[in-house]
Amino acid sequence: MASFNKVILLGNLTRDPEVRYTPKGTAVTDLGLAVNRTYTADNGEKREEVTFVDVTFWGRTAEVAGEYLKKGRPVFVEGRLQLDSWDDKTSGQKRTKLKVIGENMQMLGAPRGGGGGGGGDEEGGSSAPRSSTRPAPPPKAAPSAPDDDEIPF
Repeated sequence: MASFNKVILLGNLTRDPEVRYTPKGTAVTDLGLAVNRTYTADNGEKREEVTFVDVTFWGRTAEVAGEYLKKGRPVFVEGRLQLDSWDDKTSGQKRTKLKVIGENMQMLGAPRGGGGGGGGDEEGGSSAPRSSTRPAPPPKAAPSAPDDDEIPF
C-alpha cells in the first residue's frame, strides 16, 4: 500500500528558537508554531481555535531559523509527521508525541524591530516571502550604458 507523509503549515512562532548542536556538530532547532482556524458555529457565532504544533529543523535550516526567526513572526513550514515515543522517568509509563520534522521554511513579512529599507509592513501584507532553504536567484544584470551616439541630445 502506498503512503504519503506531508505537512504544510502557516502560523506564528510561540517562542524564540534556540539552536543547539549534536555531538557530531549538526544544528537542531525546535520551534513552537501557533496555527489559527476561524469558523462559524451552527448558531452563526464566529469562533477561532488555535492549534499548537512543535516543529524541529535540522542542519542549515535550523541555523537560519535560529538566526532570523523571533517570537510572533509568521512562517510557512513544509515537512513530515514523526511520532516520538519514550518511557517517562517519573511514572515509568510509555509516552508519545506527534511532531513535525521541518524540511523547508519560508519566513514571511519583514523582521520585527528591523531597521529601514524593507518597505514591507510587519505582518507580511505587501512584502514577498523570503526563502531560507533555497538559494536566491542571481541578480539581474544592470542595463548597459548607452553609447554616446544613442544619447538623445
